[in-house]
Amino acid sequence: MSDPQRLEIQDWMTAPETRQVMTALAAGGREARFVGGCVRDALLGRPVKDVDIATPDDPAKVMALLRDAGIKVVPTGLDHGTVTAVAGHRPFEITTLREDRETDGRRAKVAFTDDWQADASRRDLTFNAMSCSADGRLFDPFGGRADLAAGRVRFVGDPKTRIEEDYLRLLRFFRFQAHYGRVPPEPSLLSVMAALAPRLRTLSGERLRAEFLKLLAAEDPLPVLAAMQEHGILAAFLPEAEGLAVLARLLAFRQSAPEDPILRLAALLPPDAKAAAAVAERLRLSGAESLVLGRLAEPPPDLRQARRVLDGQEGPSGGPDACLALRFALYHHGPKAVREDLLLDAARCAVPAGRLGKPLAQIAGWRQRTFPLNGSDVLALGVTAGPEVGELLRRTVDWWIAEDFAPKRAACLAELQRLYRDGA
Repeated sequence: MSDPQRLEIQDWMTAPETRQVMTALAAGGREARFVGGCVRDALLGRPVKDVDIATPDDPAKVMALLRDAGIKVVPTGLDHGTVTAVAGHRPFEITTLREDRETDGRRAKVAFTDDWQADASRRDLTFNAMSCSADGRLFDPFGGRADLAAGRVRFVGDPKTRIEEDYLRLLRFFRFQAHYGRVPPEPSLLSVMAALAPRLRTLSGERLRAEFLKLLAAEDPLPVLAAMQEHGILAAFLPEAEGLAVLARLLAFRQSAPEDPILRLAALLPPDAKAAAAVAERLRLSGAESLVLGRLAEPPPDLRQARRVLDGQEGPSGGPDACLALRFALYHHGPKAVREDLLLDAARCAVPAGRLGKPLAQIAGWRQRTFPLNGSDVLALGVTAGPEVGELLRRTVDWWIAEDFAPKRAACLAELQRLYRDGA
């Protein structure tokens, strides 16, 4: 039986770069500990991605200790006591112990401390308040290990107080519930969060985006989203959400991977470009994410044409014409975009999962081709630089795709010349 006061030593703890950082911090005479997600995930046997460290030493001393050990230091958040050490090309976020002096629900004024209990007391959830020494001693002041084992997501102290210190904790609770929770939230807690949900609108879009996309990346976010919808929490920051039916069908396909949070977000929204733009703006999505969300809300015509492969019919609605439309879409937009659009359309239209197998296999086996001509070949015919160059090239590409990419350069040149002569 494992010792409840110890964490079994794991590879990430003994990695040379980890030892280098921990040894450098220990040289100051005070103990540094692993904190947060690395401790939580290690206890569950999940892969540890980021290693975060806390120390009683102030940021100036931390930076000095690291530099003395020849470790690169990046002052990533000195106001909050955080620096990043880079050892063996791996980053380690190191934060000085803190206690809150003043909070307003959006940001906190903190003071540095050497009190581990005070630092743990300001953390949001019991299993996020644990820490672990380099030799595996576990410090668990609020029963986080037992909560983690039970699948119980629990605030440190009074939930209302914790949330009023930082309203983002409301959304963080649901994010962790989606990833770690097996015990449903208490009705009394849901009532507290429902009352405080309008305060989410006071937070920056960047903070909301980070938490909500992580929530959507859970293996099955539906139970949590259902609770959020029922208690008006989802509507507080995502009023465009229409319901969960489309997302439920999307997840049932077993094709929407956790790395597709934008696809899952699109499944919550109506197929409306204005709604997608409003959400992208409010959540401060990146430029790339905004483009994907907009495309999923209102795909270009060639992507919509490719959906005919889902009809499962021969003739005008399916068969060879649909396969050609799929090739056009794959060539111009790439397999990721085509796959996302087909999955979302199938979920919206309640297409049986059996119709997805063949087109998804075609998409998975797609190999991008390079068209053997370019604009200089058009100009060589004597065409004046301008729109006609692009139009002739486009029509030749369309012919090449229709021929299943088989024609080589000579045949493509011959077709280009024919199109030019016929249009002259």
